[in-house]
Amino acid sequence: MTGREIFKIWAPSGARWVEWVRPVPFVTMDHPEQVYRASNFTIPGIPYMEERKTDTGIILDLPGYGSVEEGLALAKLGFRPIPLYNGTNEQQGAAALVDNHMISRALVWGALELKALQIADPAPPAFLLDSNRTHRFKMNVSMFDNSWDLYSQDMPSPEYCLEKGIKKMIVRGETIQKDLVKILYKYQQKGIHILFTNGYEEPKEKVIKKPRQRTWKGILANYGKVWR
Repeated sequence: MTGREIFKIWAPSGARWVEWVRPVPFVTMDHPEQVYRASNFTIPGIPYMEERKTDTGIILDLPGYGSVEEGLALAKLGFRPIPLYNGTNEQQGAAALVDNHMISRALVWGALELKALQIADPAPPAFLLDSNRTHRFKMNVSMFDNSWDLYSQDMPSPEYCLEKGIKKMIVRGETIQKDLVKILYKYQQKGIHILFTNGYEEPKEKVIKKPRQRTWKGILANYGKVWR
């Protein structure tokens, strides 16, 4: 299979939610079947979700390829996994802030697993994220900065979610990152309930506080601290 063919498995034509599948990680897939044979992935248990809930979407914000593995577990329950990875790979011989190579391998493995599943068109979404995406600590200036942020246009609007029957959104991760807070606050404002789980405990409702607005005064103050 080519990267394009793998992308089509994750984003089958006409299926709901697939217009948000990001094409970036599929573009650079070279000899994906060879990569798959050299990898070892597993489908984990998901104690926080015993059955599909048609009014509930899920955001898996886990390190590296963990969200691909857990996304396949949810797919077996009838959710539609939607990869939102938007990080690029570094040039050969260079060092990068975020390791996207194992995510690419997991997406190949996941595509082959998905081919064996029959996911209904109105299936609720499970959005897949890499929680390492915002790591921006450079050990030296030569490191390739392939970190990335999630923006409102990268996910369905709250109006679209409600139109498709999604009234709850569960975040599964270690914490709710700043870029996700901005999106979830808008969801909450429109009446979508936000829940959070660490993957072991039952999801509990979470009140998202209004994100702080960055001002030029604050930005300049931060730059002043850096240069002192």
